[in-house]
Amino acid sequence: MRLFERYLTVWVLACIVAGIGLGRVAPGAFEALGRVSFAQVNLPVGVLIWVMIVPMLLKIDFGALHQVRAHARGIGVTLFVNWAVKPFSMALLAWLFVRHLFAPWLPAAQLDAYVAGLILLAAAPCTAMVFVWSELCRGNPYFTLSQVALNDTLMVVLFAPIVALLLGLSSITVPWETLLASVVLYVAIPVAIAQFWRRWLLRRGEASYRAALARLGPLSIVALLATIVLLFGFQGEAIARAPLVIALLAVPIVLQVFLNAGLAYGLNRRLGVAHEVAGPSCLIGASNFFELAVAAAITLFGLESGAALATVVGVLVEVPAMLLVVAVVNATRPWYEAGRAA
Repeated sequence: MRLFERYLTVWVLACIVAGIGLGRVAPGAFEALGRVSFAQVNLPVGVLIWVMIVPMLLKIDFGALHQVRAHARGIGVTLFVNWAVKPFSMALLAWLFVRHLFAPWLPAAQLDAYVAGLILLAAAPCTAMVFVWSELCRGNPYFTLSQVALNDTLMVVLFAPIVALLLGLSSITVPWETLLASVVLYVAIPVAIAQFWRRWLLRRGEASYRAALARLGPLSIVALLATIVLLFGFQGEAIARAPLVIALLAVPIVLQVFLNAGLAYGLNRRLGVAHEVAGPSCLIGASNFFELAVAAAITLFGLESGAALATVVGVLVEVPAMLLVVAVVNATRPWYEAGRAA
């Protein structure tokens, strides 16, 4: 795990502080950046998001899809949690915490946007950081690769319908054409570019491919951090007035991570799945493709929206929450194997 990835929460916190400070010191500069847009897409943020997403998608080998049958039970559990449980459980948690339990302490005008951001965060399974989590829990790399490839394939067709359904159930109206445009812009096109680029690099040799990944990996994290500075620069004044919002939004995100990880881990154990598959299965089931969520929230609701803020809070809590899940998975291996053998 590289330095940037290990201390991602620290960098995110630093960028939040920097963004809020810069937004209050130089509001005119952020207003000017906010006006640089085309077809409802802010161009500076759009470029940063592509720089963030494409290097991560370079790691995905869709040729690994043929391995799905070899790990059918583990993949079945992850698909069930990712697509049938996680988005809906997050919608329920958002309704419970944002609309009810925490509503008195949240800005009333942003409640719908916070709910939408949380739903966007849960509707896309993690793509890149999963490889790090899998390695830390000594997961089967072939399972991880095939699961991520399958999830990315499904995301192209399932992300928009699930988000539209849950936003509709939450009485939040989003134009279908805008939602589909975000999927095309931030999933379909980056996937296509990354796959063409991947094949070109591999034709030049494995060493060339790995060297490109090593160079681009930090660039992806830098783009994420720069996006966070911009987001909090736009929202700096509002956050400075209500810092409690970030802590309150973190609660349903952390809960859904642990609930979904526990569900996937328990189901795999009950089905007799090997620990090296169950570990990454529960980690994939619990983590989010927060880069896509940030991009979709900005496109659908705007840079200064509560939805964008909610997705960035997801970035803030993802790393420490997932590292805790990794620690639990590693510590409970003897218990897991004993129950599976029985």
